[in-house]
Amino acid sequence: MPPLRGLSFPSNKTIVSSLKTHDTQALDALTGGAFSAPTSGERAARVREWLNTEPSTEQMQEVFRELSGRDKGAARLLRERLDEIKRAKGQEAIAAEWSERARNLLSQPRLNIADALAWQRDAAKAGAPLSREPLAGVKSQLAERVKGIEDLQNRVQIQREAAVLLAQRIEVLSTKSWKDAQLAAEALRADVPQWQAQAQALLDDANWASVDARFPPLLEASRSQLQVVWDAFQSALAQATAAAEDTNAPLPPVPVWADELRQARGLPAENVPPKPPKPKVDPELKARAHQAVSEALARVEQEVAQGHGKASAGAANALRNALKEHGKLVDDKLEAQAHAALGAAGELEGWQRWRADQLRQELVAKAEALFETAPAPVTPEPAAADTEAAATEQAEAESPAATPVPAPMVRKPRFGGRKMQETLRSLREQWKQVDQGGPPNHALWKRFDEACNEAYKVVQEWLDKVKAEAAEHRAGRLALIEEVKAWAAAHPQADNGDWKGFNRAIHQFSERWREAGHLSEKAFAELQPQWKEAISHAAAPLEGAQKESVERRNAMIEEARVLGEAPMLRIDAVKALQQRWQAEAQTVPLDRKQEQKLWDAFRKPIDEAFNRKTAEREKATAALSARDRAVLEASKAVEEATASGDAQKIRATMQALEQALRAGDAPAAAAAPAAPAQPAEGSGEEAATAQAGGESAESPEGGEAAAAAPPKPAPKPVIAMRGDDRPGARRPEVATAARPGGRFDARRPGGPGGRDARDDRRGPPRGDRFERGDRFEREDRGPRLGDAAFRAQREAQEHAQAALRKLAAQAHGEALTQLMTAWEQRSGEQVPSHQELGKAVSPQVRQAWIQALGKGASGDPSETLLRLEIAADVPTPGEQITARRMLQLQLLTKRHEAGPQETWGADVAKVLATPYEAGAARRLQNALKALLRR
Repeated sequence: MPPLRGLSFPSNKTIVSSLKTHDTQALDALTGGAFSAPTSGERAARVREWLNTEPSTEQMQEVFRELSGRDKGAARLLRERLDEIKRAKGQEAIAAEWSERARNLLSQPRLNIADALAWQRDAAKAGAPLSREPLAGVKSQLAERVKGIEDLQNRVQIQREAAVLLAQRIEVLSTKSWKDAQLAAEALRADVPQWQAQAQALLDDANWASVDARFPPLLEASRSQLQVVWDAFQSALAQATAAAEDTNAPLPPVPVWADELRQARGLPAENVPPKPPKPKVDPELKARAHQAVSEALARVEQEVAQGHGKASAGAANALRNALKEHGKLVDDKLEAQAHAALGAAGELEGWQRWRADQLRQELVAKAEALFETAPAPVTPEPAAADTEAAATEQAEAESPAATPVPAPMVRKPRFGGRKMQETLRSLREQWKQVDQGGPPNHALWKRFDEACNEAYKVVQEWLDKVKAEAAEHRAGRLALIEEVKAWAAAHPQADNGDWKGFNRAIHQFSERWREAGHLSEKAFAELQPQWKEAISHAAAPLEGAQKESVERRNAMIEEARVLGEAPMLRIDAVKALQQRWQAEAQTVPLDRKQEQKLWDAFRKPIDEAFNRKTAEREKATAALSARDRAVLEASKAVEEATASGDAQKIRATMQALEQALRAGDAPAAAAAPAAPAQPAEGSGEEAATAQAGGESAESPEGGEAAAAAPPKPAPKPVIAMRGDDRPGARRPEVATAARPGGRFDARRPGGPGGRDARDDRRGPPRGDRFERGDRFEREDRGPRLGDAAFRAQREAQEHAQAALRKLAAQAHGEALTQLMTAWEQRSGEQVPSHQELGKAVSPQVRQAWIQALGKGASGDPSETLLRLEIAADVPTPGEQITARRMLQLQLLTKRHEAGPQETWGADVAKVLATPYEAGAARRLQNALKALLRR
């Protein structure tokens, strides 16, 4: 086959470039022109519009991959959306996990309140979305279950107190006449069975299995004690009734009833021997015993109050020894206090031991659950070499009497190495904290330690793997350093002056170094200096070229400064200098910040020269128009009204100022010619000045024609956007109305139809789009406000608004003073109106205040004032701080009661119903200052 001559094939680089261009065009069409947009702001706007169409994740990733190398700002929108999708998926997984845990808790017959509260706390720490489904539903179910358990426990305590009260009623009847007891027995026969039925209802409740272990014994003890007292009362009452009917019947065992029956039979009362007096004790010995028991009692009460289980046990033993030694010498009150403290210490010690063991069992279960049991992997079936043996095994398996052989199970770790290490560290720290709060349990510790040691084998394997990977990463980094050195020796200069390719190669080496894998701090500190030396040697030619480029750019900056300071700005020289700058920027790349800084310095003198020309052109329009004078006069009137302090006058003058701002320049509009003449060539600036000042030659016929013309519809309101008006700042260019001749032609430097030097900087003229004569005719909306008028009206409005706010605050203070006066004189008619009090006070609340002032003054406002100060979050007098803290603690225990922030209106009514007092009035006024502002 003869060789193919005269044919050229595209290179791989050309093919890849064409494919990439095709992909970019497709993505540009997909995103609505995000890649072809000329500015970064337009690209970001089109990306934002495309994201509103809810594209797929794959499309967003593809667009982000291509756009991130072109425009970081526009690609940031895609990255944020992708990160949001990723977070949403992660939260869904977390929500599913914690939802399953909550359902497991709900499915248990006995729910521990601490476990339910711990679930919510741990779920919040893990970042689970508790406010969204399904976690919101299970959270509410757990809350209802916990509320039911707590309500059941509260009912148990209530039933216990009711049993005590019933027993006391029965015991009190034993001190009265048996006839009174007989009359009260009818009510007791209904109350006691009712109590028994309520206690049985508690036992039948579905949440009874979940109550604390100390409540069932309490209820059973109350139940049995009440039954014993009731049975004894019924027996004694029946015996007393029989003794009253039959004189030979035995007397009841109740002494009061027996004496009453003896008197009815005419028998003398039974002589009761008096109690022997106690032997006298030495006062010094008694005081010493009282001091010893009091000290031991104070130590026990302190440890119990702080919740120290171990310390409270030792203090309780010391108190028992003190009672054994000095129990006969102390009074009954101190002895009762000591026994009560011992009971509390015993309950605390038992609860902490039970709670500590419960927490240890949970930690043991977590440690043993670090491994899960799973079926062993299925091994491939053996080749059919022994057909007879295989047939025998199959027949045995299919026979009815054959016993199924369970599949082999193996233990697999639930987590990887790093997470297993963190989990083990956390479990051991939790075990240490449990040991600090309760006595140790060696049996549970042995199980826990064995499970942790078994799980640590996974951590050890992971550490070995990490060490091997670190060695591999170190070798890869050393190889990269050698590769950089070899490349630097082969490329002392850029190939064909391609410094951008040279910079790209250096950047690729840096990226490979950053992605070369993890190293320990010691190894990284050892290799980092070698890498810096190698990459600095490789980048030395580029740094030299960049230094020379910076020098050339500084020279061009000096040329720009000379051109800008010249009296006549040469547009051709400016364009040539800009082209040289662009050529230099495309040849040698610089750091983005440094290049931007140099560009700003290069552009500054030229921009200042153009700004000077603009300032000279604007001097002609500095004279005030009739509209400016009207605005200045209205602004002055607003300032005078503001100084007077009259709110109505201020509002009236502000309205007049607004009318002056909305009104057009009537004299200028009337003086404007119907068909302005085209200015002479070379006199554009003079014509612009004459039109800005309203000085144009007008014939009477033109005025009549303008007067006879029909009125034009009102133009749509235009919101003026002002730029930076600081001294020395560059003013934004003003888009003037497109009218043939007149202002539009005169304001363009260089004469009618000429081009400004700023247009030359922007690029070639866009004459291929449309000609100037083709632009649509805009309606003349009159001149803009001058700088003095604009500043004057803005400052006047700001001062007026500040004065109105100050007057409103003063009126608010007067309303509070009037309310305090109404309280002092107890006159509901002096209460301020609803408008004066503000929207925070409803008409119903104001009526309640009036009714409170109409009643008689009684009561103590101390607690109500504390509630108001808590609601308003204002300071409390020093002598009431302790009471405020106690009230806050009480409010924390009342979960289902409305807080002070919700009931402050009713609280104010309670205070107004009490007698007036100057200190209370000051506290009430301080609280209302904050509450009425909300």
